[in-house]
This record gives sequence, structure tokens and C-alpha cells, in this order.
Amino acid sequence: MMNQCIATFGGGCFWCIDAAFRRVKGVTHVASGYAGGHTDNPSYEQICTGQSGHAEVVQISFDPQQIDFSTLLAMFFALHDPTQLNRQGNDIGTQYRSVVFYHSEEQRVLTQHYIEQLAPSLSAPIVTEVTAHTHFYSAEQYHQDYYTNNPNQGYCSVMIAPKLAAFADKFAEHLDS
Repeated sequence: MMNQCIATFGGGCFWCIDAAFRRVKGVTHVASGYAGGHTDNPSYEQICTGQSGHAEVVQISFDPQQIDFSTLLAMFFALHDPTQLNRQGNDIGTQYRSVVFYHSEEQRVLTQHYIEQLAPSLSAPIVTEVTAHTHFYSAEQYHQDYYTNNPNQGYCSVMIAPKLAAFADKFAEHLDS
């Protein structure tokens, strides 16, 4: 059995992050969901109010023999703007915050180091939270692999497709063909 590791990232709408990581070699499972809040088993409707405290996140299982956490971090930071507090573009609220929920001390240290290295290249301070993972709640089924299942939906064609094209250009060697 292969050694599996888990990464949990929040960077705005989970549909975008989900769609990108499903294409990465070494990623064995991707699930959209919620983390970092105070409501047990939250619904999407509760998340959207911002009152549950959760962020929309993607939890990724990966094989560290094929891809490492540092590369996943680089991908995550390329997929969103880590300088926007509690928003990504037109998506506004704490549920859209930039956050890494680390699963080990090594992930925490690697994340902090990556942020320190990235910060000088950006025009504003990085506001990404680095927080210990406590619990992940899977989002409703219709949110899972949303882009693949709804490629012609407006948000998918206008917002996600261009992000995926840029992602593919930057990380081509790490993507399934």
C-alpha cells in the first residue's frame, strides 16, 4: 500500500482549487468541503452566511513519492491571491479566506517558510492563515468535481477555465495528460 499524505487548502471558492488539483500527478483524491469553523456538520447554506466560521477548502490525498507538499503549496499559492483578506475576487466573506490547515509540524514549517520566500515578490502583505487542522466536513455531493460536471456553467467558463489554463502552463510537468 502506498504512503498517503493529506493537505487541506482554502483559497476562495473551492470549485477552482478542486478542479486544478484533480489534474495533478500523485494526487490520489480530492474532496471539497469545510474546515476551521465552530458548527458541526455545516451545510453550504450555513457556510454562505459566514456565521459558521468555516472556510471553503479542498482536502487532497497525495502520494509523497510522486509529489511533495512543497510543490502542492506552490500550486495552491498560484491558484489564488493570498493578499486578499476574506475574499477572492467577487467572492467576499470569511468562508473565502486564504488558509492552510496543516496536518503536521513539517507542513506548518514548510508553509511558513514558503510564505516568507513568496512575500517579497508580492505588492501587498500575505494574509494566509496557517492553522492546525482539526476537522474536515465534506461538502454536498453536487460540489464535488463541480467543474468537470458543469463545464458550461457561467462561473466555470468565466472564472475556472482561465485559472486552469494558467495553472497548466505553469505546472505542466506535474499534470496528467
